[in-house]
This record gives sequence, C-alpha cells and structure tokens, in this order.
Amino acid sequence: MEKRLSESLGETAWKESGLGASADIDQLQRRITLLEQDLTDIRGQLEERTEELDAARAANRELTRALNQAR
Repeated sequence: MEKRLSESLGETAWKESGLGASADIDQLQRRITLLEQDLTDIRGQLEERTEELDAARAANRELTRALNQAR
C-alpha cells in the first residue's frame, strides 16, 4: 500500500511539475498525423490546379496568337 501511494504521489508530482508527458499526447499526435495527411492531400490538389491553370494560360496565349495572325 505504501508503494502504491508513493507511486501515485510521484506520478502526480511529475505531471504537475510539467516534466511528465501530458495525458493527451497520444491524441495530439493522432491529430498531427491527420493534419499532415490533409496537408499532403491539399498540396496535391494545389499542384493539380496549378498545372491546369498553366495549361489554360498556354491555350489562351495560343488562341490570342492565332487571332492576331488571322488579322
């Protein structure tokens, strides 16, 4: 009983001192992982849209050039 009390008090003191890991560290790590995955997905979408925009700009340049040459 003395050992359990000692461990309990030690654990409490460790947490309150700020030296111990927070009880929700695992939850925060999972959240970080999910956010990193979301970021990767969004970066992929941004890259796709940038490529589409570049292609649209190139097409517009070609159309403008063709219209100007037709005159």
